[in-house]
Amino acid sequence: MEKKPHFVRREFPPREVSAVSCVLLLAAVLLLNALLYLYLNKFYTSAGRAEADPSLCPYGYFKLGAVKNCSPWLSCEAINREVRKLKCVGEGAVKKVFLSEWKENKVVLSQLTNSELKEDFLHGLKMLKALQSKHVVRLLGYCERQFTILTEYHPLGSLRGLNETLHIPKYKGMNTWHRRLMLAMDYVSIIRYLHSSPLGTLVMCDSNDLDKVLSQYLLTSDFHILVNDLDALPLVNRSAGVLVKCGHRELRGEFVAPEQRWPYGEEVPFEDDLMPPYDEKTDIWKIPDVFNFFLGHVEGSDIVRLHLFDIHAACKKKDPAERPSAQEVLDTYRKVLTLLIREAAMPGTREML
Repeated sequence: MEKKPHFVRREFPPREVSAVSCVLLLAAVLLLNALLYLYLNKFYTSAGRAEADPSLCPYGYFKLGAVKNCSPWLSCEAINREVRKLKCVGEGAVKKVFLSEWKENKVVLSQLTNSELKEDFLHGLKMLKALQSKHVVRLLGYCERQFTILTEYHPLGSLRGLNETLHIPKYKGMNTWHRRLMLAMDYVSIIRYLHSSPLGTLVMCDSNDLDKVLSQYLLTSDFHILVNDLDALPLVNRSAGVLVKCGHRELRGEFVAPEQRWPYGEEVPFEDDLMPPYDEKTDIWKIPDVFNFFLGHVEGSDIVRLHLFDIHAACKKKDPAERPSAQEVLDTYRKVLTLLIREAAMPGTREML
């Protein structure tokens, strides 16, 4: 009879401690999920590059720097009168690019250099005007008769210099797997936007190798990506049977999609008229290779690659119809980011529960 109270005193305290621990753990998990929701919701609406941007001015207007009011796109007269060239910072097949100044603001002035490519230049201007959004570099003005385009200046330049930028002391804190994954998400968001643009399904044709792809995009000071060069964006209209071909020359190498390569073997000389057209799934094929550049080999990158192995394998399907859409790739990236951030925040949660 005397042993029962003694037995009861030993039985209940462990149960009470265990219940308290479970309640505290559950509260911590709920708090973590709430914080993750707020963080990722903010990320999806900013880093996710939503098409609608409340900070943008009405069509045909812009604002620059700390200026609150919107200004109309600069005309030929305004560009000639108010914009001052500082130095040449780049030159391609179509245009020459000058760092310039407008009302004490650094801007970029692009001018046609090859009159034979004026149609490409004007096509790029047309795309730039029509696709103004959070995904595209900001247009400040243009002059068609002088073949001149004025855009916003981004001092970090194109994505070619990403790794060098991440080794600058100021930006070393950005050199993590999750920040690099966010950049990859920005890139896929741009591809998704082009594939479902207000003009229809557009294919990024200036993408025959990795270096060319990287040259088409700018890195902003707050570490987002903007598409900058829109000279080669043909339109796919599948319902009307309209497909595309990226240029009139033979494309080679593993970077371009299989359907972009000459299908008739070495014994048959290349002829553009015999080359079959293709659709936007060529952009999907290239995503894993561009992703590998973005992710690099920082700590934790191997785990990210493992989680994304299946979606990247699907991107490399030989049959374009079997490849995922850009939206499906982006959704997978988002899920993996959420999962890995949660696991990094509470690495022992699953075992404790």
